[in-house]
Amino acid sequence: MAVKYERAFVARLEKRLLAEEPLIQVLVGPRQVGKTTGIKQLLERYAAPFHYASADDVLNSDSSWLLEQWQKAMLMGKGSLLAIDEVQKIPNWSESLKALWDKNPFDLRVVVLGSSALQIQSGLTESLAGRFELTRIYHWTFAEMQQAFDYDLERFLRYGGYPGAVRFEDDYERWYAYLKDSIVEAVIGKDILLNRKVGNPALFRQAFSILCHYPAREITYTKLLGQLQDKGNTDLVKYYLELYAGAFLVNTLEKYSNRPWRTRLSSPKIIVACPALCTMAAGLPASADPEQRGHIFESAVGAQLQQLPGELFYWRESNAEVDFIYRHHEKLYAIEVKSGRSKSAKGLSICIERFSQARPVILTREFFPAFSKDPQHFLNRL
Repeated sequence: MAVKYERAFVARLEKRLLAEEPLIQVLVGPRQVGKTTGIKQLLERYAAPFHYASADDVLNSDSSWLLEQWQKAMLMGKGSLLAIDEVQKIPNWSESLKALWDKNPFDLRVVVLGSSALQIQSGLTESLAGRFELTRIYHWTFAEMQQAFDYDLERFLRYGGYPGAVRFEDDYERWYAYLKDSIVEAVIGKDILLNRKVGNPALFRQAFSILCHYPAREITYTKLLGQLQDKGNTDLVKYYLELYAGAFLVNTLEKYSNRPWRTRLSSPKIIVACPALCTMAAGLPASADPEQRGHIFESAVGAQLQQLPGELFYWRESNAEVDFIYRHHEKLYAIEVKSGRSKSAKGLSICIERFSQARPVILTREFFPAFSKDPQHFLNRL
């Protein structure tokens, strides 16, 4: 098992920190994808003085703890690096950091990160506007799992996205328990339910399991609501989807249209952020079904496209469909994923007729390794 693999965000973060007067650097993303590991890799080679502290090591942390860490870094000299892990565990951390930063802007180079994406993102919008740069760190891609752990595509579509789970793959029950207890329940129980108002936690957990059964599928809010074992309305379903998207677990796509009101009224297409979540929800036999495997592959493509700058949609008109419409600046791509599942082959040509500026892209399993390595470069070459 590879243990020294360094994710690309580490080098990007290092470049930002070495620039003139960098803003506060904030890392946000799902649990167990290497945020802390990446920071420690950076610090191992960092030439200037630095101070690393984790609020996870403090039993009764308060805002004075953050002041103490700031002072330790300041005593190392102007321009030193302060890295705070699990920052969300400090009460009013964003207000405290804002006060320290505004008093001595740019005296320190500052990185903050934590395991609760929702808590960190809310702190940014409330207090630190204009003072930070955000780096979103996503689940491991196929290219990363291939390079670090010698994955093939089939293995990735079953287990991929969480490096910490690799060592448990030979024992499905242990693998399942790791994902459920260390990742999914930690996100739902700690990151979401303790910080957002959810009237029925059991229903909320049930919704997650249902969503993971629908990778790369369009599904109406009414149908989703009908599968929940309780009364509610479509606003409740939309709220649940919003929370799961904020926690980097499940995202949705709207239908592409030149008319914005049609986009807002469209049924969502579900993108599960990591193939392992589909396997955990459905079990190994279900994940081996060819039709489901095709949907998981499409979802994996969509998850990587959502990591890119720009906007991502799907397109459908009657029985004609295109899996993804990707728009970035003046470029528009119509992307058809050849996943092996049965569907009409006419959708791409009809879509190009409707939107002549769109570049047609066919993405097969053969092309997927090159796409996964650098999606933007892959698309720009077409």
